[in-house]
Amino acid sequence: MENVTTMNEFLLLGLTSVEELKPFFFGIFLIVYLISLAGNGAILIIVILEPKLHSPMYFFLGNLSCLDVCYSSVTLPKLLLTLLSTRRAISFLGCITQLHFFHFLGCSEAILLAVMGFDRFVAICYPLRYAALMNHQVCVLLAAVAWLTSFLYALMHSVLTARLNFCHSLKLHHFFCDVKPLLELACGDTQLNQWLVSIITGGISMGAFFLTLLSYFYVVGFLLFEHQSCSTLRKALSTCASHFMVLCLFYGPVGFTYIRPASATSMFQDRMVAIIYSAVTPVLNPLIYTLRNKEVRLALKKMFRRIMLFLGVSV
Repeated sequence: MENVTTMNEFLLLGLTSVEELKPFFFGIFLIVYLISLAGNGAILIIVILEPKLHSPMYFFLGNLSCLDVCYSSVTLPKLLLTLLSTRRAISFLGCITQLHFFHFLGCSEAILLAVMGFDRFVAICYPLRYAALMNHQVCVLLAAVAWLTSFLYALMHSVLTARLNFCHSLKLHHFFCDVKPLLELACGDTQLNQWLVSIITGGISMGAFFLTLLSYFYVVGFLLFEHQSCSTLRKALSTCASHFMVLCLFYGPVGFTYIRPASATSMFQDRMVAIIYSAVTPVLNPLIYTLRNKEVRLALKKMFRRIMLFLGVSV
């Protein structure tokens, strides 16, 4: 019979055990994290403060920026700490909390991207009915459903994972607490947990992905058949292509990580792909979804001028 370990903490093994590489990784991820905070934070502020951006599209973009600030903050500060310090431990409660918020925010982002795709579909295909279909109450309801559904989904994972017994090594082969690495350390029957990871997590992420793609395909099809203007079509295709790139960067690694069965040999691959959706995507989202937008750029310039005037610097 296996000995069940009563644990107070886990040991995060991080990205690398090579001491010489840790300062390099620390610098890279610190820059990525600061860019993510600055980019998403700036967008969130101007969406709140600029009256011209008080529309459904920017309401959802503000939600996305808020999510990305929180999403990257769940994993990257702890990663930076483990790269900088010799102490790599995380408490059991801290581990479960990190797991909960990682899945809560990740699922919220997946659903929100689908909602944003639907918003663009309604705006382009039904412009005359857009204001009525996507009024403020509907937008708030859609955002609330995304956040609430994701919270309950994450609660399922965190509660069921916290109830497991751990009888193997408490060394976690990852740079943050996630379900699959924790299942590798658990003893007893983890079949339900494995099933939830593969079916529920995979189903939500892939379902949201295909719904988002469907919205953009409808948009492209509508523009192809209804508008003969090459410039309009080129602009729409460029926008859809850039959005599709973000979708692939977010959903591709998620699908690769959570649909496959867990195994010790896949932990290294999971760590590598986790970097994409936990660090790279939150940095790209403001660039792709908002900073390419003329209205957002003008609002940013206006805010920058106000800050400079407040500081007494002429621009």
